[in-house]
Amino acid sequence: MKRYHLTTFGCQMNEHDSERMKGMLESLGYGEAGERGEADLILFNTCSIRESADSRFIAHLGEAKRLKQEQPERIVGVGGCWAQSVKEEVFERFPFVDVAFGPGQVHKLAEFLTSDSLTAQGYFEFEGFTGHLPAHRERPFQGWVQISVGCNCACSYCIVPSTRGREVSRPAQELVAEVRAMAADGVKEVTLLGQNVNSYGRDLPERTSFAELLRLLDGIEGIERIRYTSPHPKDMREDVIRAHAELASVCEHIHLPLQSGSSRVLKAMRRTYDRARYLDRVAMIREHVPDAALTTDIIVGFPGETEVDFADTLEVVEQVGYDSAFTFIFSPRRGTEAATITDGVVPHPVKVERMGRLVELVQRQARERAQRFVGRTLEVLVEGPSRTDPERLRGRTRHNKAVNFTGLAAPGELTDVEIVSATSQTLAGEERLLARAAP
Repeated sequence: MKRYHLTTFGCQMNEHDSERMKGMLESLGYGEAGERGEADLILFNTCSIRESADSRFIAHLGEAKRLKQEQPERIVGVGGCWAQSVKEEVFERFPFVDVAFGPGQVHKLAEFLTSDSLTAQGYFEFEGFTGHLPAHRERPFQGWVQISVGCNCACSYCIVPSTRGREVSRPAQELVAEVRAMAADGVKEVTLLGQNVNSYGRDLPERTSFAELLRLLDGIEGIERIRYTSPHPKDMREDVIRAHAELASVCEHIHLPLQSGSSRVLKAMRRTYDRARYLDRVAMIREHVPDAALTTDIIVGFPGETEVDFADTLEVVEQVGYDSAFTFIFSPRRGTEAATITDGVVPHPVKVERMGRLVELVQRQARERAQRFVGRTLEVLVEGPSRTDPERLRGRTRHNKAVNFTGLAAPGELTDVEIVSATSQTLAGEERLLARAAP
């Protein structure tokens, strides 16, 4: 049996695509290798959001070059957004690479592997969904569902539209059929994926809104939890927010990217909403789902960001009270409008200092917000042993909080856990075995 080794960089969409690559390879008779040196096929699924992702990937690619020199018949493949962003440069810069493909061309990997071609091949057209391919899920009880690909937004710092193309939605009934099949296969929790899930369905002949899709999927027997990422504040409508309150499977967690609390900076970012619009969406969430966990993304040091602008960001963070936040120091990406801005570039030491203040505030808030769970009994989906203590279990609440707890439940089971303590990152508790058996 031929064997493959796949390394994934980047977002949840890449994780989904990698699961589909694995499923496709296993349908071709490949087995998974534990180490690159044991593989006949070395694959990378790449990200191109930040320079740091590029650097990490290229370091890994150096090992693949060495392994191919030792065994020239090995195949080295590079897929994903980085491959799409540089296209044919892959072969010029890394001549040992045999096949390269963009996110919309994952299926072409199978075509290459089953062909008699002896020359390097590149596939970079925007076509097809990886959601049609078989999946090899990391956990059998959790699954990704790709509801759309591409993005029609034009954020000045983002390279995604050029690497994944224009937005295309999958038909609702196709998604319903896929999730039903997943439920029959033992999946209990699905995460819906799109670059902007809120705008789902607007391009379909028979338009189905995102809220309507949530209602269709909520009715599928066996699906206990539905999550999604990522929404865009400009498209976050009341019907979607109400779905969190009205539909049993839609979890009490919303990731609502802020990026900046300054309306002036948001305009420069081409985010198409301002501070007031964002806070209006937050108020609506708090009204309909008071206990919802709110998380976000924030960029520090966008060109032109002044101390006043950054103070606006801190003020919004203070006002919203996030349960957690992904925070990033701005780095320019080749091919984006923001990379060409030369006026008002924020010095790196200033970015670092601002990031320190932001992280301190976010962590303090997250720690304070987490205390509301202490003393409560929460439903936890068990994922496996704790990473820090193998004698304990680890799982996740509907609020997307990680929990380490003592108990006897097996991975994939839903169990009740009494929360006894909380930090900014995790909860700790004890399983309550009788709680779910009570009438």
